[in-house]
Formats: sequence, structure tokens, C-alpha cells
Amino acid sequence: MIAGNLFAGLPVTAEAAERMETLLARSGLRIERIVSSGQASPAGFWYEQADAEWVVLLSGEALLRFEDEIEARRLRAGDWLYIEPQRRHRVDWTDPAAPTVWLAVHHDAG
Repeated sequence: MIAGNLFAGLPVTAEAAERMETLLARSGLRIERIVSSGQASPAGFWYEQADAEWVVLLSGEALLRFEDEIEARRLRAGDWLYIEPQRRHRVDWTDPAAPTVWLAVHHDAG
């Protein structure tokens, strides 16, 4: 059995880098917990992933931008979205005052 708590071990103060933790990995599937504390994607950087991604914001706030959209989307706790493979996106901002906890489910596009 694999078990845990998504809110265990959250940073008390802001950290220099995001924490990315793989919770489960199987053929064609990866589930990650990502904890941001004020981080954003580097200037000019875009994620462009071969796999599809379903992501939910469990706590905190973030601005997620897609290259093909004019404005960033504000995400708050409970908001989720599905990102198609190869859709360019970036994180413009995460709340520096409280941990922003993401749950990301990556799966192959097939």
C-alpha cells in the first residue's frame, strides 16, 4: 500500500525553489505534488510537454498563462484544468505568503 498526506511537510517559510515530489509513477502515468512559495517560470520559458496533464490547485493562488491566450488565468484552491499535450504554458506567479500546493496528473496522450 502507498499512502500519505498531501499537506504534510509543507514549508513554513518561502523557499528558493519549488518542491516537486512524485507520489506515484506507473507506465504512462505520473502523479506529482508541487509546492510553490512565490516561484514563477523563468522569463521566456514555456512548458511544452509531450504528455497531457490534469492539474488541481489544492491551496494558495497562482497565475497560469497559456501562450495562445491574452491573459493569465488566476487559479485558487479547488480550481483544476486539463492541459493538452504540447500546449505551451507557464506559471507567471504563485503566492509568496502561503504555500501553493498543486496536484498534477501526467499521462501519455494515447
